[in-house]
Amino acid sequence: MNDCSTPQLPPLIKNGSVTAIQFQPGLGRKCGECLVKKYDAIVIGAGHNGLCNAAYLAKAGLDVLVVEKNAYIGGATVSRELHTDWKYSNCSYVCSLLRPEITRDLELPRHGLQVQPYGGGVTFCKNGDYFGNYDDHERQQREIARHSKRDANAYDRYSADVMKQTRLIRPFLLRTPPDPTSLKPRDIKELLHLAKAFGEMGEEGLADTLRFWTMSIGDYLDEFFETDVLKAHLAGSGIIGTALGVYSPGTAYVLLHHYMGDVDGTVGAWGFARGGMGAVADALAASFKSFGGEIKCDAEVDQIIVKNGNAKGVALANGDEIYADIVVSNLDPKRTFLKIMDEGDLPADVVKKAKNFKIRGSSGKVNIALDGMPTFSGIEKNSILLKGDMHFSDSLERMERAYDDWKDETWSKDPYLDMLIPSQIDPTMAPPGKHMMTVFVQYAPPYIDGREWTNDERDAFGKCVIDQIANYSPDFKDLILHAEVRTPREIENEVGLTEGNIFMGELTFDQLLFNRPFPGYSQYRGPVKGMYMCSSGTHPGGGVMAAPGANAAREILQDLRRPAIVPGAYADD
Repeated sequence: MNDCSTPQLPPLIKNGSVTAIQFQPGLGRKCGECLVKKYDAIVIGAGHNGLCNAAYLAKAGLDVLVVEKNAYIGGATVSRELHTDWKYSNCSYVCSLLRPEITRDLELPRHGLQVQPYGGGVTFCKNGDYFGNYDDHERQQREIARHSKRDANAYDRYSADVMKQTRLIRPFLLRTPPDPTSLKPRDIKELLHLAKAFGEMGEEGLADTLRFWTMSIGDYLDEFFETDVLKAHLAGSGIIGTALGVYSPGTAYVLLHHYMGDVDGTVGAWGFARGGMGAVADALAASFKSFGGEIKCDAEVDQIIVKNGNAKGVALANGDEIYADIVVSNLDPKRTFLKIMDEGDLPADVVKKAKNFKIRGSSGKVNIALDGMPTFSGIEKNSILLKGDMHFSDSLERMERAYDDWKDETWSKDPYLDMLIPSQIDPTMAPPGKHMMTVFVQYAPPYIDGREWTNDERDAFGKCVIDQIANYSPDFKDLILHAEVRTPREIENEVGLTEGNIFMGELTFDQLLFNRPFPGYSQYRGPVKGMYMCSSGTHPGGGVMAAPGANAAREILQDLRRPAIVPGAYADD
């Protein structure tokens, strides 16, 4: 579990009476003869974006408090010991999208963060064969050619096409999107910068890009490949965390979203944070505290306090009020505007846009403690293929049928699984000789037939996942010591992700760039003065990236006329 030991909060007024007194003249609001400390900024939610945002504000010299509803920090970027001596990355589970500029600037390695790259990967077939994914280019070509020589010839063209799109989008991850309706010089300049980047692709390249961003991952892969299992292996990145199927328009961009990260400068690579994904949050928290920041856990926010059109602080669920002239929400747009803000404090169009914001849950998670390394049919236990992502859906048709179950408001009976055993790379996740398995599952609806999940249905969902794995691993069930099963219900209740949506909003074209979270509010400023947004519901979207938090900090510091300390466009491309 993450350490949430923090300095004691300054005294507060609770339920109209003084619960503690701190005599620090000039620090805060006078209440009778007492002074209650007032912070420069309060950040709601100690997820990775909230911690990143708070770290930059504190680095700039602001007095910053982060409030977190749970007893631990991290949000969905967390490591928890739910079975003795095993660490579970029980929400997010792999690392790639975390911006290297932020890692360097906040000195996250000095604060304990280590990301260990992994390679390999495999998709098992029903007929006993498999498709292996290798880091070595020549070996990869031979593996593809084993299934189709035509596909082997097409693979380099596919890789080059995806990389072209990746290089287009990466420089904009740490930039604030322009407002296309604004005539402000800054917005016009940013629009010209955006137009220049797209224009450099040429007329044909621009047409290909617009088509790519709006087409389905299934149609895109069909243009390159003929082998079912190869297409299925690649298509998973287009649907993970998304309430769309492989033939739904827009899923090609979701694939790009998973390809635009890097580990140690290798674009598209993925890795494990040593000690689980909570190590990312721990490092961000340590960096934040090194600049004098404070974290208060078990502090759920009931409402953002607004007076005369200005944010003034937060009211906690326990009745406490904490004051600051800047309030930053790291919650998703629906939670921010529909749950912790009074509708009377908001413009009617914001309430309507928040209600219409697409944030549909589609995923579940199963975390498993194993007594040893499972055996998989046809592959040696020490194979490099087992050190990466493992899948069991060998055709786009099976993946689309899994989505059909979601549309019918039930969990997929033949689900798409993204499964890894990180303890092969990171021995801190399990005792010696034992292993920890993490399984991401598509699809699991937020509601079953329009109602809440029951515990029996959750258990049946977990059994469905375990049964699919066991079909390809004869000793798997015998090795299970403990399993944690998480449907969208558990994810929302624990982490606060509405409907369990891991991206805090669909990554569709109508919710990207200056449309994220919705038009007019894409530059991290809320509709109330002094209120900002920094969650994955803002540009550039979900994943353990920290870019939304950094970008929001840049805008806040600009409004305060503070020095520009937040890194900008990607410098390595």
